[in-house]
Parts: sequence; C-alpha cells; structure tokens
Amino acid sequence: QVALVESGGGPVQAGGSLRLSCAASGRTFSSYTMGWFRQAPGKGREFVAAIRWSDGTTYYVDSLKGRFTISRDNAKNSVYLQMNSLKPEDTAVYYCAAGVSSSLYNWASVRESSKYVYWGQGTQVAVSS
Repeated sequence: QVALVESGGGPVQAGGSLRLSCAASGRTFSSYTMGWFRQAPGKGREFVAAIRWSDGTTYYVDSLKGRFTISRDNAKNSVYLQMNSLKPEDTAVYYCAAGVSSSLYNWASVRESSKYVYWGQGTQVAVSS
C-alpha cells in the first residue's frame, strides 16, 4: 500500500526557515515525479515545486523560486522542501504528491494536481509576522 507521509511543519516567525519531509513507501518511485502543493485557508490548492525521481529535474512556481528548494534522497525514499525567508502568506497546509513521470513531463503538466496519483495527508505551516 502506497503511503506518503509529510512532516516538518509547524509555527515559525517571518524570515525563518522550515524543512518539510515526505517519506514515500509501498512501491518503487523511480518512474514517478514528486510534487509539493499547498492550500491556504479559503483558497484552492496550488503547485509549489516538483522533482523527477529518476534524474532530479526540478520545477518551481516562479514566485517561490529562490526561497524554496526541492530535493530527494533516493536511499531514504524521501523528498524534501527547504523553505527559507518565510512570509505570512506562506501559511498553508503543504501536501506531498506523486504521479507517473510520463504524465508529468513539462511545466504545464506538473502544475496540475489532477495528474498526481498519490497524496499525503498534509503538514501545517504557520508563519507569524
């Protein structure tokens, strides 16, 4: 049974950093692309970043590029989201997701939440000013 388990969220002051983790289990993810999405209160789910497990190709939403970094650890079957210089508007539930790389092959496709097959339960990030 596939499971994606996020951790690392919590309260943080503006300007601080957090590192979110996503532990993946239940299958081989070498042919998958892993994504991070977030959902702020009263808003829809939005794409943050993605990484192709096979070759490490990364995608970012332009507004977060430079502050957020996605990475993976093959040995630990885990994906990470390093978030720096956090702002109150980064407050949201952050979700890890996995989708088949053949369906997530370019910038347009990786942003579509419907193309991801597996989802974690989310981890809350709360940035105070």
